[in-house]
Amino acid sequence: MEGFERSARSAHAEATHEQNKAENKYDTRALEASYLAEGQTRQAFEVGRAMELLGSFAPRDFTPQDPVDLGALVELEGKGGSAWYFLSPCAGGAELVWEGREVLVLTPKAPLALQLLGQKKGAKLKVQIGRERAGYLLKSVL
Repeated sequence: MEGFERSARSAHAEATHEQNKAENKYDTRALEASYLAEGQTRQAFEVGRAMELLGSFAPRDFTPQDPVDLGALVELEGKGGSAWYFLSPCAGGAELVWEGREVLVLTPKAPLALQLLGQKKGAKLKVQIGRERAGYLLKSVL
């Protein structure tokens, strides 16, 4: 977190430094540095917010008969094998390793998470991947 904040401060200082003053109408150094500073500041804020949210998030223990909800670790089985997903309030897209298995983090806004929420072990799902629909079996809810 501190690294994000330090980078944002550095980019802001660069954007406002007198050496980055535009020398002509095509000189965009200061503008580019300000975009970088804005993006890094936003990213630092989002990481801080995610850390707070995850710090207070206490996933419950799921039984195999429970419907999928936030905090669930689920296994989907399709033609290509099994895939594992963790439903989290934030940090979607992160990849974790749990007991030697790769796990992709999904937030409730992700299309796949929307299909999984409320489903139980044994449910069959049709997932749109690009132009194709693939069938999956909800194999495990942990």
